[in-house]
Order: sequence, then C-alpha cells, then structure tokens
Amino acid sequence: MVSNDDLLEMYRRMARIRQFEQAAAKLYKNTEIPGFVHLSIGQEATAVGACRHLRDDDAITSTHRGHGHCLAKGLDVEPMFAELMGRSTGTCRGRGGSMHIADPQRGIFGANGIVGAGIPIAVGAATAAQMRGEGAVALSFFGDGAVAQGMFHEAVNLAAVWDLPIVFFCENNNYSEFSRAADQHRAGLEARAAGYGIRYAHVDGNDVVAVSELMDGLIAGLRRGDGPVLVEAETYRWHGHYEGDPQRYRTEEELVEWKRRDPLTLARARMAEAGIEARTADEIDAEIAREIEAAVAAAREAPYPDPSSLHDHVWAERPEVPEPAPADGPVFRTMDAVREAVAYELTHDDDVFVAGIDVGAGGNVFGLFRGLADDFPGRVRDTPISESAIVGTAVGAALAGMRPVVEVMYMDFVTVCMDMLVNQAAKLRFMTGGGASMPLVVRTQFGAGRSSGSQHSQSLEAMLAHVPGLTVVMPSDPADTYGLLRAAIRDPNPVVFVENRLLYGKKGPRPAPDHLVPLGKARVVRPGSDITLVSYSRMLREALAAAEEVAAEGIDVEVIDLRTIAPLDRATVLESLHRTHRLVVAHEGVQDFGVGAELAALAAGEGFWHLDAPVVRVAPPAVPAPYSPPLEKEWLPDQDVIAGALRRVAGGEPR
Repeated sequence: MVSNDDLLEMYRRMARIRQFEQAAAKLYKNTEIPGFVHLSIGQEATAVGACRHLRDDDAITSTHRGHGHCLAKGLDVEPMFAELMGRSTGTCRGRGGSMHIADPQRGIFGANGIVGAGIPIAVGAATAAQMRGEGAVALSFFGDGAVAQGMFHEAVNLAAVWDLPIVFFCENNNYSEFSRAADQHRAGLEARAAGYGIRYAHVDGNDVVAVSELMDGLIAGLRRGDGPVLVEAETYRWHGHYEGDPQRYRTEEELVEWKRRDPLTLARARMAEAGIEARTADEIDAEIAREIEAAVAAAREAPYPDPSSLHDHVWAERPEVPEPAPADGPVFRTMDAVREAVAYELTHDDDVFVAGIDVGAGGNVFGLFRGLADDFPGRVRDTPISESAIVGTAVGAALAGMRPVVEVMYMDFVTVCMDMLVNQAAKLRFMTGGGASMPLVVRTQFGAGRSSGSQHSQSLEAMLAHVPGLTVVMPSDPADTYGLLRAAIRDPNPVVFVENRLLYGKKGPRPAPDHLVPLGKARVVRPGSDITLVSYSRMLREALAAAEEVAAEGIDVEVIDLRTIAPLDRATVLESLHRTHRLVVAHEGVQDFGVGAELAALAAGEGFWHLDAPVVRVAPPAVPAPYSPPLEKEWLPDQDVIAGALRRVAGGEPR
C-alpha cells in the first residue's frame, strides 16, 4: 500500500526530473549546453517508480536519455547541470556531458551514447552482486530501439543462463529515434522473454504508483534469489529524439493525446484521491523551481576544466613494480604460466573471477584451465558464445569493484565486441572524470603459421593500441607470461592480454610465485652495439635467432622485447637507438599502420640525429593471412627474412 508520504515523495522526484529537463531545454536553446541533449519529459514515472526501491549498493545502467534515471537514483541537480555545461564541477568533471553522466559510487554506472550498451554492463553488475551474495540487484534501462541490438540478445541470454538478479527495464516510448517501434520488430517483448526462459511483466509507464508497486515486488524477489525479469513500461516522450529534432514522423494529435496522460497529472489525481490538497503539489513545484534556479546559477558560475588537465583520467595510476630477477626455477611451459598466474590471483583475491567460452567445464579450448573450475567453484564461469556480453560483463563487474579476467577465444573475435572494448572499457574512466574503476583483463590469443586462415590468425595489436585507455600486453616467454598476467590482473586499468598459441608449449625457467613484471616496460634481452632490433611475442624468438645468425658475421644486434605494446616504452627504444644508430622492427601484425610504423615515427621524430640508416620494418604485407602453407610461408616473416634485413641495414643498403 502506497502511503501519502510515498505519493508526495514520488511526485517530488518526478517534478524534479520534469523541471530539470525543461531547464536543460532552455539552456540548450540558449547555446549554454555545447553537446547533444536527449530529454525524458513525459517519462518521469518510469525512472522514479523503477528506482524508488533501490539501495545504494544496487546498480543501474541508463541510455542516452538518462537524466531522469540519474536523478531518480539520487544524483544532485547542480553537478548535473554543470556537467551538461562542460564545467569542472560537473558530475564527471565536464568529461562526459549529457549522454555519459555517471556516478559509480552511487551505483549509477552511466548513461550511454551507444544504444543498448548499458545492458551487458548491467549484467556485469548483477554478476558481481550474485557472487557477493549480499542481496544487491542491477537494473538496466533501455528503449524499445535497443531490442534490435545484438547486445540485448547476448546480455539477456547470459543473465538467464547464470540466473542473475537483474531487471531489464524497457521504456517503450513507441519510437526508435525517428521510427515507430511497430516498424522495427515483429515479436513483442513478452514473446522474447519466453524465448529466453525469463519472466515478463507489463506496466503503465505513466503511472508512477503502478510502476513502483510492480518494482517493489520484483526487486524484493531478486534479493531473495529470483532470476532475471524483463519489464515493459509503456510511456511516451514529449520532445523529439534530440533537441532540435523536427519530429516529422509523428502528429501533433498523437502528442496531445499522450499529454492527457501526463505522469505528473496522474500523480496529482492519485494525491487528490488520497486527500492531499492540490496546493501541496503546488508548493512542491515551487520548491523544486527554486532548487533548479539555484543549481543553474551555480553551474553557470563554475569554471571550465583547465586545459592543462586534458590528459587526466585516461589511465589510473599504476603501482610501481620493479623489474624482477631472472627466473631460475624448474622448467615449465607458457601454458602452465597462464594457468598458474590466474590460479594465484584467484587464490589471493576474492574479487577475481574468470569467464569465457568453455573456460569452465572445458578448461579452455587449449586446456589451459583444466580443473580450475573445480578448484574455484562459481568463479570460473562458462558463457554462451557472446563476446559482447562477455566483455560487457567484465566492464560492469569492474565498475562494481570486481577484477574480472574474461577470455575472447581468438584475437580475431575482439572485432565482435569492439564497442565494449573501445567505447566502454577504454573510455569510461575518462568520461566519468576518474570516477569509474576499470580493473579488468581480456585474455585472447593469436598466431599465424599453422594454416588457421584469415579469421583465426590476425595480430590486431596496432588496432587496439590506437585506443586511448587500453593497455595491450604481448609476452614472449613463460616467465614473462606469468609475471605480466599477474600484473595485468592487479592493474587498475583495462588490459588486453594477448598470448601466441604457438608459444603455449615453449619451455623456460619457472619464476617464484610472487613474480611480477612491470607493465609498460620493455626489456633488453640481448645487448648489442650495431643495430637495435625491436620485437615482441613469438616474433621475438625469430628476432633472437636472426641476431645470433648475423653475430657470426660480425654484426652485433641489440634485441628489445617490447612486452607491452601500449603504453609504449619509448625511452628504452630511444636509449638503445642512441647507442646503435640503426633500427629494425619485426612483428607479426601486417606492416601498414603497424607498431613498426609507430616506432619508425619515433625514430624519425625524437631519434633523428642518432640515425645512420633508414628504419626498416619486417612484417607481413597488407594481405589477409593465407591458408595454403606455401602462401602463408611467403606472407609470414621468419628468421631468414629478419637476418636479411639486419645485413642490409648493417651494410647501409637501402630498404
């Protein structure tokens, strides 16, 4: 039963959202808001009714039309206005703007400019809640248009498989941007819920009491262990898809009809039925108006971020890790190093968990994790074949304070989940002004040379390294694999950890259990005086062999293992170039626009006066990895090709 106090509080929250949005519309029209604005006027009841029963430790994800959700979950109006205006006092220090408002400390994991992107992130938050067992839940707001996204399917299916405590809350406002929802889908949400094997509930999204009563029961059930539920709340947005939208796709008569069902008017009617005088609501409106006016005035006076802060919040500060002593234990394999590093962190940190396709019962496609699921029940989890949901779950779990280690089976498959890597994991810390924590690892592997073909052989590190905020690690031996992977799991930044499958059986000395290798630091693995040869991953072995080959001819090659591709250890490369005056770079990624190109630019820019010869890149041509063995051998450089390049550079021959 809803009390009078409940009615008044829900009305107050809706009035705050309504007046906030009305003020935002004016500010945008007056060019005081520099970016896009998507308003939720007419949809206040869904936000307030859905969030009313949430605790501080519950998480929500939102849409690009997310102001109302943030306010309903407890954000203050003044920093929100400041954020819309791009001021340093904004919720996200002016880094996010309207579409990216967030406050992870309050369980607000962010509005999102990518349609549907919040859904798998909420699954991650629900995963963290389930693993902690403290009764927290997740709620994902999305519009009817997001149902067409693959991320929606992947996330709902994964939540169903894992039986997570999550509400998928669809604000069906009848339009997907400019298109009617009826023209976008052939199956309704009730049928979709049945297809996923989860519960479904429908509610009048303009009746805040109806939404609140429904959500009260659903959230209480989730706290007791009920599985996921899909809620469809029918509502309507009064403004266009964005401010300035000409709205040629709907009629004025339709808008007038929906305005008759204004959520605030309906709430006032319920208040009148409960004996609450109309002047009480009027007083609330006046009080909110003063609050909004003061907040706008304060936001206008707030400073813009100092230009010197441009580089802030891209990375979380890394703990200092000294270079360890060389490993000298019994011989073990790279595949052992991967398993032992993950097992060590699972043992010593309850916030670490592992998820991916066949990593549990199957022990990983290469058997790296065989038996690990039995050793750590519930913390090594199989997933459906859903890369976006897998990485999105990692993002949401990291926001919730976990340290997920998720696997994308082949490096080629990261292209399937690029949004979660590029627009979410890499950017959320920056867009929240440092508010988002993102300690996650995406493990993957690659490796040409065994006729795996064009879709299972790619070395895509240059593409990933181009994204600010992502750390990209590619080890070359067992000890570094162990130490770098442990460092990656402990790191506060999102790390893509790339193994070469042709190295899994390679052997080397086992390091001590506490062995850690610093991220972002290259290593000189062979000192030399004539040429600097930079490489990483499996190609480093070919580079070392080539260096030994030409050493017999009097050419002394210094070999550097980058280990971390991004951030790039420029200092170690430049120091070596200062001594040798010649640079060769060898890698398995195709030559054009690759890591070698970046190092060549570094040499030409900061090392120009030390160069005595042109920089030479040794890499596959810009052709997809071939399947046929003779073609693949022609395509993939080896020891002989690298040695030939070293001889040419030593002899001063042109490329």
